[in-house]
Amino acid sequence: MRPPAVSVVVPAYNTAEFIGDTLRSVMAQTCTDYEIIVVNDGSPDTPALETALAPFRDRIRYIVQENRGLSGARNTGIAAAEGALIALLDSDDLWEPQYLDRQLDAMRRDPQLDVVYPNAITFGDRMRSGRLFMDLHPSTGPVTFEGLVRQECNVMVSVLAKRDVLIAAGLFDESLRSSEDFDLWLRIVHGGWRIGYHRQPLVRSRLRPGSLSADAISMCEHILRVLDKTRREMKLTRDQIALIDERRSYFCALLRLHQGRRAFFQGDPKLAVDSLTQANIVLRRRKIDAALVLLRFVPGLLLRAYDVRDRVVFRTSTR
Repeated sequence: MRPPAVSVVVPAYNTAEFIGDTLRSVMAQTCTDYEIIVVNDGSPDTPALETALAPFRDRIRYIVQENRGLSGARNTGIAAAEGALIALLDSDDLWEPQYLDRQLDAMRRDPQLDVVYPNAITFGDRMRSGRLFMDLHPSTGPVTFEGLVRQECNVMVSVLAKRDVLIAAGLFDESLRSSEDFDLWLRIVHGGWRIGYHRQPLVRSRLRPGSLSADAISMCEHILRVLDKTRREMKLTRDQIALIDERRSYFCALLRLHQGRRAFFQGDPKLAVDSLTQANIVLRRRKIDAALVLLRFVPGLLLRAYDVRDRVVFRTSTR
């Protein structure tokens, strides 16, 4: 039989309550030339996951493996894929019905594109629900190595990509448990392949407390790992090395900022002051200066102000 045009790769780990809706969003696509590969990455909720998958088993390929992380699960799905194009979909996200058709059309219009990503609408988080991915994480200008490092372009992970390009670029780095996509996009553009985007929101991206992207400290630590790896392993120009070093300094400061915030909410104003002071040497933000004044003299007042804001505006608790 002719292979499908697209292989949809869905890694699954502790998302049994969401994956049914995710698969239904794929099966509602206006394009029908696809296969679905679900990779159970040694999930502790396997019994519940397989119950959720039962209504779809005749329409999916189901692979079970020992836990290798999100990178390992995606790599397994890509290796098993029969389609020349790979569509990545997290098992708690949703596609709009036109996702595949619109993404395929973008590649038909520009055959030189190797990866294309759309916009997305966030949901599931009281503070950010309803906002567009590209409002929170902009994409401006062409997707270049420098644009990625500066975060002028932020690739939405639910991409459509040429399978042979993903393989030639080395797939996802399984030593990374976060920011693994950032690492791969850098390798792709540095290797001379092209990434493009458009602004139509075709994905509903779920934000939840237990997701990898929810921990700002962990995200900064992993971005620093990716920058260090990039500097160490890629053949870079002098300007690119300088840019990596500049961004490393920025993310070190951002890490100190998030560590200071966590210390503040955990009731350690001294550690919060130390961390925020270090962060603001680089960031130089007036809001941090103001927060430091309050932390030094009236830390309880600042915490109460955050509590009131969060309870009234966001209907949640600061603590």
